[in-house]
Amino acid sequence: MSVGRVGIWTGVLDGQPMSRAKELAAEIESLGYAALWLPEAVGRDVLVNAALQLEATTSITIATGIANIWARDAMAMSAGHKTLTEAFPGRFLLGLGVSHHNLVERFRGHEYKKPLAHMRAYLDAMDSALYMAVPPTEAPNRVIGALGPRALELAAAKAAGAHPYFVPVEHTAMARQTMGEGPLLMPEQAAVLETDAARAREIARAHMAIYLGTVNYPNNLRRLGFTEDDLAGGGSDRLADAIVAWGDLGAIRTRVKAHFDAGADHVCVQVLGDDPHAVPMERWRELAPALLDL
Repeated sequence: MSVGRVGIWTGVLDGQPMSRAKELAAEIESLGYAALWLPEAVGRDVLVNAALQLEATTSITIATGIANIWARDAMAMSAGHKTLTEAFPGRFLLGLGVSHHNLVERFRGHEYKKPLAHMRAYLDAMDSALYMAVPPTEAPNRVIGALGPRALELAAAKAAGAHPYFVPVEHTAMARQTMGEGPLLMPEQAAVLETDAARAREIARAHMAIYLGTVNYPNNLRRLGFTEDDLAGGGSDRLADAIVAWGDLGAIRTRVKAHFDAGADHVCVQVLGDDPHAVPMERWRELAPALLDL
């Protein structure tokens, strides 16, 4: 499938009534973005949400970033994947991920053990799942929220590619080298349209706080050469600048282009602002002409 070059990654639609969320998805599509990425944590069911946003739009790809494999058994995930692919050919991309210890154990009551092995077995179970409904006319496409080399290798072998989240450009280069040419590489890039360095980094650190409190993301950053000093105190300036692009339209464009130069096929931009729950529609509008010709 073709998902285009630049998409929008956002969780703010969960904070809007569904009627308004559908209107916003349609406007994102009208701006020319190629994909709309929807997360799954403790909000809306991401497969149901994807179906509703697919109905509200006509051509944009709706992608999950990511659907939590602990939230559904493999047969249910496979059935949902095939149902949406059959109903909306070429427009649904299933992003799968292992999520995080606290979300899996505290909120879902599962044992978060050997997540990579669990993902491998889960993909095999999806592939062998019984499905006795009308099949899709094209093969369902999936990507994995992969970070480390072994997860990236699995994404290349058992999926269409990888959707890394909370990563700097250096990770994109490593991921492309690890996966080789061919598999899709679709990183998320957080961005702040703010030229004041202190204010931009303040917004960046507010965004990074929850992720630096996990295990997976800090481990990935350590692999890339970031130190304990970078990870401490809300994140160093070096880390904030690497994870969150900030500045004017040209600066955001330069960062997105850097991912493409490093081997990305698609970049989904997560726009940040003073209020993490506010809909950044004006920023999405501003960014569109700066990004969509890359």
